[in-house]
Amino acid sequence: MVTVFTTSNAVEMVMAKLALGNSGIHFVVEGEGVQDLVGLGRSFGGFNPLTGPMQIRVASEMVAKAGLVLRDLRGEPLPEERA
Repeated sequence: MVTVFTTSNAVEMVMAKLALGNSGIHFVVEGEGVQDLVGLGRSFGGFNPLTGPMQIRVASEMVAKAGLVLRDLRGEPLPEERA
């Protein structure tokens, strides 16, 4: 499994999960349910410093497809917009 998305923002996580799910990409989320359970909760960065930010992982053969699906959430320009 390869990490394709990392965030401390719960709204971004929901959007990423919806985008991947609607694209038929199977994924695993790490750290989502433990942000407020361990230690003192979330820090100023929006995540628990003991557990780290939330991460989405996909199978290695789905990394390229997931990257395309998640590109808009990251604010990356389309290839034709880079020129």
